[in-house]
Amino acid sequence: MTSSSAPSRKSLSKIACNRLQKELAEWQVNPPAGFKHKATDNLQRWVIEVAGAPGTLYANETYQLQVDFPEHYPMEAPQVIFLHPAPLHPHIYSNGHICLDILYDSWSPAMTVSSVCISILSMLSSATMKQRPADNDHYVKNCRNGRSPKETRWWFHDDKV
Repeated sequence: MTSSSAPSRKSLSKIACNRLQKELAEWQVNPPAGFKHKATDNLQRWVIEVAGAPGTLYANETYQLQVDFPEHYPMEAPQVIFLHPAPLHPHIYSNGHICLDILYDSWSPAMTVSSVCISILSMLSSATMKQRPADNDHYVKNCRNGRSPKETRWWFHDDKV
């Protein structure tokens, strides 16, 4: 992804900074299984390595998530995308955008980066076949000018994957 696909970068509020520093400290002591935070000096953008769970279609595969935090995190959801190459999955577009309700309509300030990561790993683990969403080409074409996945009106209808 290019920097043009990043959300507008307003600096984090004091509440967001405090919350993220707390989450990062907790992560360093007790990271969720299968995830590694790649150290950077940017609290507003995290890059997280994801290891596919054993016994799933994604076992022995590694991907990277980019998590961009908005000014008013945790009252507003972070933008979470897979960096290239994104896994082949019915809810993950080739540009890395993820169709997962907790990243949009069902976000709650009680959620953390760890809980989001666990939900994404669960979504990956429950896949029964590796394929792109049916509308992948159309969607990606419409996102070419750096459109954020948060600008998409997602339709959450598949509770099996």
